[in-house]
Amino acid sequence: MTSPLPKFNNFATGAIHDGQDPDQWNKRMVVPPIAMATTYKQSEPGEHYGFEYSRSGNPTRECFEKCLASLEGGKHGLVFASGLCASTTMMLMLKSGDHVVVMDDVYGGTNLLFSKCLVHHGLEFDFVDCRYLDRLEAAIRPTTRMLWIETPTNPTMKIVDIQAVAAVAHKHEDIIVVVDNTFMSPYFQRPLMFGADVAFSSITKYINGHSDTVMGGCVTNSDAIYERLKYLQNAAGGVPSPFDCYLANRGCKTLHVRMERHQENALAIAKYLESRTDVVKYVMYPGLESHPQHELVNRQCSGYSGMLCLELKQLNGQSVARKFLRSVQMFTLAESLGGFESLIEHPAIMTHASVDPADREKLGISDDFVRLSVGLEDKENLIEDLKQALEKAFASE
Repeated sequence: MTSPLPKFNNFATGAIHDGQDPDQWNKRMVVPPIAMATTYKQSEPGEHYGFEYSRSGNPTRECFEKCLASLEGGKHGLVFASGLCASTTMMLMLKSGDHVVVMDDVYGGTNLLFSKCLVHHGLEFDFVDCRYLDRLEAAIRPTTRMLWIETPTNPTMKIVDIQAVAAVAHKHEDIIVVVDNTFMSPYFQRPLMFGADVAFSSITKYINGHSDTVMGGCVTNSDAIYERLKYLQNAAGGVPSPFDCYLANRGCKTLHVRMERHQENALAIAKYLESRTDVVKYVMYPGLESHPQHELVNRQCSGYSGMLCLELKQLNGQSVARKFLRSVQMFTLAESLGGFESLIEHPAIMTHASVDPADREKLGISDDFVRLSVGLEDKENLIEDLKQALEKAFASE
């Protein structure tokens, strides 16, 4: 059996120091200040001191963007007012008639943006299971300009071979490979090292890590992609507030510590749930040897993160998921993920309700399918909570 990749060198040092040098400030603040000014004095018309208008650039945002690039092991970082705002801005790099190949199992908001919104503006999308390279190759057209994948996917935890799909895409001219790295975070996975052109994250989730900031980010090594996205960040205007940048910049300082605890707790919970064959149909967690792509995970990740999903068995032919979700006490029934607190949700009703029912069925998102974002609490308490909720859900009426 293979082991996960070694930990990325100097990750914690970069997260704490890159973009944070006190010498960039006259007062030598160790923590970057929250620069709320919307505009900046110029010495002469058109001659400024590095900043002119806060949509175009902001000192607090710039600090965090440099730090974000360091987290992903990349050259350029850009942040946006939400993950979907970052996604929309990347789509603005394309033009009417361009085609995008998308992993079939993606975040419900991404699916909604692509399949229900941007199709009305001349972009074309094909949703393909990119685990199968022949299907990916068959989906590529002369007009294909982007490949968009998640790995692990949200919510079914499928794993896509980043290096393999990037190699397929880059055999064709002008295809930008974007990898949504939200579930693993850059602590456990760095898509750029496997050939991705852009590493994307919902910063709202693990990078910020405190469930108090909505933000998205992109990291690239390509100067051309960066210049285009930087232009669109300003031109389309989807920038985050300085205060949100301050919070995310602060949150990422503990990312390496938090991710280790998320993983420890999630692995313990996944093993417990997998042992409950009396009530659980299956558990999907990349750290379990039973995950069908466990070996691939170990080839491209240094760990397994805190996300897992399961499907419950039915009781007398009836779904028990709602009763199970109503019975948890320490897990909070809520959308989102990646915060310090443990969350649980029902994708078919909540995060992926916008996905067509027929597509949900094909993806395996049934009425008994549940997603967990395992937090930083004591794992014994979390397991006990799931145990009592399962007992209540499967108690005979």
